[in-house]
Amino acid sequence: MSADLLQVRVERRDNEAEDICSYELVSADGASLPAFTAGAHIDVHIAPGLVRQYSLCNPPHERHRYVIGVLRDPASRGGSQAMHEQIRAGAALTISAPRNHFALVDAPRSVLLAGGIGITPLLAMAETLSAQGAQFEMHYCTRSPERTAFRDRILSAPFAEKVRFYHDNVQQLNLPALFASLPPDTHVYFCGPAGFIDHVKSTAALADWPESQLHLEYFGAAPVASDGDQPFEVKLASSGKCYTIPPGTTVLRVLNDAGVFVPASCEQGVCGTCLTRVLDGVPDHRDLYLTESEQAANDLFAPCCSRSRSATLLLDL
Repeated sequence: MSADLLQVRVERRDNEAEDICSYELVSADGASLPAFTAGAHIDVHIAPGLVRQYSLCNPPHERHRYVIGVLRDPASRGGSQAMHEQIRAGAALTISAPRNHFALVDAPRSVLLAGGIGITPLLAMAETLSAQGAQFEMHYCTRSPERTAFRDRILSAPFAEKVRFYHDNVQQLNLPALFASLPPDTHVYFCGPAGFIDHVKSTAALADWPESQLHLEYFGAAPVASDGDQPFEVKLASSGKCYTIPPGTTVLRVLNDAGVFVPASCEQGVCGTCLTRVLDGVPDHRDLYLTESEQAANDLFAPCCSRSRSATLLLDL
């Protein structure tokens, strides 16, 4: 087993809200788990070939457990459905060590914006900021109170007074007014589904909010129109072999079917696990992981979702 993989046991599973369960994971051998920082996530190996990423939402000082929250998505590609239907207390799981692409920065004040299950990494951030005595506030948006995960935990937390709840069927967050009220040195962290993220990004742009003070993490990508997709070739630098990528099929799937293993997790261009170096050619970037400047460099792309603008892509594989 890779040194980066850990064996854990599901100590307990709780229903946190409608279609949302939390899972408390402890080391299978009783040892302390690797330390993590707020915003970190782990890969959970749910079944052979089925790996999904979940943010850690417990206080980062804890070493005896990891806690994740999982939304049962009706459009699930298998991960959340398997977690809800198959993983119970006592189950053994393999996970990765924590990784963090959504870390807190040292700032005078912070605002945390959560959309639905996007609350999970922000909960760990709230725990950290509260323990530091930092200035922050959290705004938590859900469809309804019944779909508001970890509500009781938040209401009983030391930072409860810093959190405001919003529900689609009662009151929605007025983002333009919020940005207009923020001191200019505030850093904004936001996480949730693609529609929520895009709303925050567009509002921040209209408010001329500095990109360097915006920090985000997606919890799923919106569908991308593929009507005009054309076939292209992928060539591997190591073997010289070429593979045709037809419309409606990803580079990742074609390579995996051909026995070329590329590590992957989300398969939506959100997590960055499958990022592959491009040696020649021009990618058609469709991921949500790379920044605009990183995409413009055209030296990396996500084979789980991106395609090619050129007839051939030469990959460092």
